[in-house]
Amino acid sequence: MNIKKLLYLAIGAVVIYGAYIAVSLMFLPSVEELKNRRMNMTIQVRDWHGEYHPLTVGPKNRYWTPSGSIPAEMKWAVILAEDANFYKHEGIDVKAIKNAIKYDLEKKSFARGASTITQQVAKNLFLSREKTITRKVKEIVLAKRMEEELTKGRIIELYLNVVELGPMVYGIGHGARYYFGKPASALTPRECAFLASMLPGPRVAYNPYKNLDKVLKRSNMILRLLRNKGVLSAGEYQQAMGQEPNIAGLQRKVDVSIERVEAVFANVTGVTGPQEPVPAPAPEGESPIQEAPEAAPPSEPAGAAPEGEGGAAVPPVQEEQK
Repeated sequence: MNIKKLLYLAIGAVVIYGAYIAVSLMFLPSVEELKNRRMNMTIQVRDWHGEYHPLTVGPKNRYWTPSGSIPAEMKWAVILAEDANFYKHEGIDVKAIKNAIKYDLEKKSFARGASTITQQVAKNLFLSREKTITRKVKEIVLAKRMEEELTKGRIIELYLNVVELGPMVYGIGHGARYYFGKPASALTPRECAFLASMLPGPRVAYNPYKNLDKVLKRSNMILRLLRNKGVLSAGEYQQAMGQEPNIAGLQRKVDVSIERVEAVFANVTGVTGPQEPVPAPAPEGESPIQEAPEAAPPSEPAGAAPEGEGGAAVPPVQEEQK
């Protein structure tokens, strides 16, 4: 087969694939209904054994936390750590995508996705988690539509209510109860940073059952970001850094897992005694994680904020009118 034929075949394949993507985009769901804060929808989420389960997104979910009940420190923690340009982009971060493409080409894999918070909402609500070009294109289109239809505050609200934080633990309302035994509205800055630190990889890399020190180290980094941007005052930062997150709920779950292992061992062997627990669920692929870049404070005014060192205060996240 000569080079000319190969060239024609390649061009034909590209045209066919482009047509396939175009048709796929025609059948994307509408995002307009997401503007309705009383809206409820059901999505499928996967547990740590690979099984899928329905999850209600909206006020009918008992752990649903409306935007007004989410601490400003929680919102800023995920913005500064996960998507520092959230208030600057319109759904996609072109610079981050270029860097991700360069990295993936060097590694010959889809290791880095450079997804914005808006893209993650689109993926979590409407798409699968497969790493393909087609899904990425759909994700970008949906993210652009969301930015046109929804406020930034609504996007953050949706994001924080569907993020994965543990074994079948979705959303900060459930995460706050699961780890700290309190509602999300009562989270301290340290606890907010703790939950935000888990987001890049709650199943493996930042699973507190297995890598608690790593989670705490990343949460310290997030607290520094909050201080640098003026979200926390100097006193609040020092207080948060001096605190150990009260993870009594987590420890109780570890203790229960130990008791279960001991009970099973006793039933099988007739011997009792301390056994090594295996509390962590089956691991899944670990996402590459980088420390978030420094970013200028977002411009949306929203009331009083702690004074930062040597500069203007950064206001808490609040919703703007669309």
